Amino acid sequence: MESFSFTRAATIPQAIASTAGPGSPARFVAGGTNLIDMMKLNVERPATIVDINGLALDKVTPTPEGGLLIGALARNADVANHPAVKAQYAVLSEALLSGASPQLRNMATTAGNLLQRTRCVYFRDTAHACNKREPGTGCSALEGHNRMLAILGTSKDCIATNPSDQNVALTALEATIQIQGTKGVRSIPIHDFYKLPGTTPHIETALEPGDLITGVLLPKPAAGAKSHYLKLRDRAAYEFALSSAAVVLTVASGRITHARVALGGVGTKPWRSLEAEKALTGHTPDTALFRRAAEAALHGAKPQTENGFKVELAKRCLTRALANTVTA
Repeated sequence: MESFSFTRAATIPQAIASTAGPGSPARFVAGGTNLIDMMKLNVERPATIVDINGLALDKVTPTPEGGLLIGALARNADVANHPAVKAQYAVLSEALLSGASPQLRNMATTAGNLLQRTRCVYFRDTAHACNKREPGTGCSALEGHNRMLAILGTSKDCIATNPSDQNVALTALEATIQIQGTKGVRSIPIHDFYKLPGTTPHIETALEPGDLITGVLLPKPAAGAKSHYLKLRDRAAYEFALSSAAVVLTVASGRITHARVALGGVGTKPWRSLEAEKALTGHTPDTALFRRAAEAALHGAKPQTENGFKVELAKRCLTRALANTVTA
């Protein structure tokens, strides 16, 4: 049994001050659907837990620029079913509804989902070496059970997959993460928010000690844009992606004028494919084009001992997602 202190924050400055001090780590808790699991497994051992559920960060509101601001504490179920999200950002609604279970979606928050930890079995089992959990100990997954793990963005030190559905959709939507911390307020594009593992897989995001995510900003949708999220998994519910694709497309005068593509289940972070976007833009949408874009997206894939099937699976997933988006 690991002892820890527990406090409730009434304001954002109070929350930040509660976690920014020196010494043992502190963690914010909202829905607790990931942190509590990690504590039970002895993977997370915070000295201080700060409950932030009392903060006024649970709203979904339109912005003057025509976008949408999703509060950090907005529950996944509420975001997925929000009329503006369903109408203007369908890919996000579909991604959220494909994740976890209704009970978990009722508890899980937007910011908590952004910070969801990997499901790699070696990260979650303290009896095995894991550079993400304990830097410098090695990566047991390289020669172990790696069927579910990444084929894009990997390194010799880590091949763990980012498990989120929400974050793949947010990447395709070019969301911006809003943060408040000891250094003030700042915004980080989601593409820069997540870090590749490299030699420091324990550094997963751009967050610094004391930082609190306050919201996620979605830009105004491109005129005429359609979007879609497709998730392939071992079973139809309550399962993580083997491969997924989030697509945002605009077709005008018979050609694709705007394309955003992100992949899930195959990357060490939500994987935006600039290569696929380039292959799509300016061309007439058809199956052959979609397949070429998928080939471009997976060109740099590095499969491991058990997950080579993911290369073709991801190609087919993206090809189908693109076709579904155009015909929607």
